[in-house]
Amino acid sequence: MKIFIAGGTGFVGEHLVTELLRSGHTVRLLVHSRRTLLGDIEQVAGDVTRLESFAEGLAGCDAAINLVGIIREFPFRGMTFERMHVTATANMLAAAAGSGTSRYLQMSALGTRPDAVSGYHRSKWRAEELVRASALAWTIFRPSLIFGPHDAFINMLAVQLRLAPVMPVIGSGSYRLQPIHGDDVARCFSRALEMPETIGQTYELCGNDQLSYEALLDMVAETLGKPRPFKPHLPLGLMKLVISVLQKFPPFPITTDQLQMLVEENIGGDEWQQAFGVQPRGLREGIAEYLGRT
Repeated sequence: MKIFIAGGTGFVGEHLVTELLRSGHTVRLLVHSRRTLLGDIEQVAGDVTRLESFAEGLAGCDAAINLVGIIREFPFRGMTFERMHVTATANMLAAAAGSGTSRYLQMSALGTRPDAVSGYHRSKWRAEELVRASALAWTIFRPSLIFGPHDAFINMLAVQLRLAPVMPVIGSGSYRLQPIHGDDVARCFSRALEMPETIGQTYELCGNDQLSYEALLDMVAETLGKPRPFKPHLPLGLMKLVISVLQKFPPFPITTDQLQMLVEENIGGDEWQQAFGVQPRGLREGIAEYLGRT
């Protein structure tokens, strides 16, 4: 199959492109500007938020995959949840329909729902609704926290733990996560392309390791060969007020949306494993492959 991918140069895209090529597919990436890429990969220069810039790029493709997403808004750069999640999805659907590309895969996020507190999840839901309303043969994936060699979250924790054995925790720290490896997410996307039974379905993708945020901090420290960190607890209510002010400054590392998604937990079931025949990689084993010991 020839697969058109928007968002294919990002973290998850790296895993997906590798898996698709390994499975014998041909890949065509939407990019802002042409670049040197490994492997036999076609490129189309365009902007997913501007339909006219890439609509013709789907010609001849058998399937389209939308991986575009941001975890934080930067309105002054034009990077908002509405634009990058909803508008981008509408454009991808229109481009696929216009080119006769009937198979469509969408990456959403675990926790996506119409009554979500976070703007991130609400925008992801609106994007999903556009997909469900389309005439395309769609499949939606909702991954939990994704980890892998170039992830942002686990690597950020590792950087902080290398600097000092102190990790402030907002609130109780008992809120749970269920991370999944990028390779496992990629395998589900790739296999869905050849599984007609996945059409019209939405899958929550989670790993087997369900652990609290505090336990995750300890696991990362142990993987680095360091002692468990001292974890002073910061009052949740107070931190919400502080973050609501400081998030206006781009260098500040967390937003109220990100805090909300963290404390409301990020866990799910294992039904997807039976559907795709995938046994997810263990978290401790997976992070050890790229964090190692220092």
